[in-house]
Amino acid sequence: MLHVWVWIATEFVDANFRFKDKILYFRAMKFLRKLLFPFALVYAAVLHIRNFLYDKAIFTSSAPSIPVIAVGNLSVGGTGKTPMIEYLIRLLQSQYTVAVLSRGYKRKSTGFILANETTSVQELGDEPFQYHQKFPEITVAVDANRSNGINQIQNQKPNTQVILLDDAFQHRKVKASLYLLLTAYNDFFYDDFVLPMGNLREARSGKKRAHSIVVTKCPPALSAVEQANIKAKLGVTQPVFFTSIGYDQQVYSSNTRLLVADIKTQQKVLLAGIAKPKPFFQALQSGQDQELIYPDHHNFSAAELAKIERITTQKLVITTEKDYVRLQPQLPENSLYYLPIQTQFIAEEAAFVQFIKSHVESSTRNR
Repeated sequence: MLHVWVWIATEFVDANFRFKDKILYFRAMKFLRKLLFPFALVYAAVLHIRNFLYDKAIFTSSAPSIPVIAVGNLSVGGTGKTPMIEYLIRLLQSQYTVAVLSRGYKRKSTGFILANETTSVQELGDEPFQYHQKFPEITVAVDANRSNGINQIQNQKPNTQVILLDDAFQHRKVKASLYLLLTAYNDFFYDDFVLPMGNLREARSGKKRAHSIVVTKCPPALSAVEQANIKAKLGVTQPVFFTSIGYDQQVYSSNTRLLVADIKTQQKVLLAGIAKPKPFFQALQSGQDQELIYPDHHNFSAAELAKIERITTQKLVITTEKDYVRLQPQLPENSLYYLPIQTQFIAEEAAFVQFIKSHVESSTRNR
């Protein structure tokens, strides 16, 4: 899609162009986006009609019999849905029987699949497989048809008490009991436009369906004044929370861990196939590191794996947790490590916890 090629080109520009060339490039991209304005209007109109039909119950949505929390965004990728899902798992799993349902983006399978001890990353997709590995006590399933996926979970795992829907804000065939809308700091939906002119999956008015807005990837020291300014620009009456990404102090392999402080000055290879890799690189990089960048959810070819293995001989390879689950079976385990991340609240974490737990408790009690 357009936004992917824009991002790849931008990364290339950052690495290879002089300042003057960058200015010319961004002017060209701005002009190209303006040319796409008519197509964006058509796309927005189609989405508006679709949402109107769901809002008026002309298109029907199924409401599951247990609490369902949908985590999603208005923009395309890179807002921190995975660490938010993991935060919710940690929050709820000690009190409730939790299931996670994802579509399993870029998996090499179709239909409904329930994760078990023999399920591969190719069958589940990288993010669901990551959930399954980190939280083996919960149910993890994939299905592009969320309605069918929920029904299958309830049939096969009847003790399930709450379902977390990963990346399902626009999946309106299911009516979740709670919607969390994520928007990334410095990439707010209120500054964007719908595809293909911008990066929004739907118009900004979609925010009305959310029960809460979570601003992700904020600077940890974001001031109360700036938080208030952002809330005003979001233009919502729902609760707004602010989070940052917390990086672990260690990197991990299948059987070893190393302190980030000890390896940060070493020459190493940093590898990322995620939407916005710069913060990951900044958490680890020194001036002598080599950076390998791939598209989000990238499936590595045999030629790419051979190249990575050749480049990384005698060096540590540090990657993201999502990339690690795809690379770990295919690269030497003694040199491949990953850096975990977690959602961290800047303020009002107790209020968010109460917000989530109160919803699940009341929804469970009333069904």
